[in-house]
Amino acid sequence: MRVLGIDPGTRKLGWGVVERRSAKLRGVAAGVVSLDPKTPLHDRLARAFEQVELMIEDHAPDVIAVEDVFFARFASAAIKLGHVRGVVLLAAARNGKPLTEWPPALVKRTVAGRGAAEKAQVGRVVAATLGLATVPPADAADALAIAITHLASTPMLAMAKPAIRRAR
Repeated sequence: MRVLGIDPGTRKLGWGVVERRSAKLRGVAAGVVSLDPKTPLHDRLARAFEQVELMIEDHAPDVIAVEDVFFARFASAAIKLGHVRGVVLLAAARNGKPLTEWPPALVKRTVAGRGAAEKAQVGRVVAATLGLATVPPADAADALAIAITHLASTPMLAMAKPAIRRAR
């Protein structure tokens, strides 16, 4: 099974592809799409959509896993983040890919053992789990962690049927 994990953001969109063969996880690719904050939001959303579609085309994931909505201190930031999540969901739907959503605290708990883990800790654990020589950039590490969480939880999802599955 191959999973494209996405950590959406209006300035940086982290992505990572993880593959499971038997019980072994392998990091296939990861990166960060930089979205210029000086560019109008609608142009950044169009770029994010195009890049996610290219990721789907290049890496042929079986499923897409994205970070779920979380409560932000500033409502406008949460709304803009929701727009980016929307283009990710749209890209998944247009490409016929199932999609799952994972809460940030669950991702951290799954990967690092606690829901309040620091980004640096998540990055180190992701690198160790996937046997990477270096720790990926924070946004890419978060995306890889989202993909790892999906793969670690897949047996629990086997009974679920909807195209979009929400984990709690």
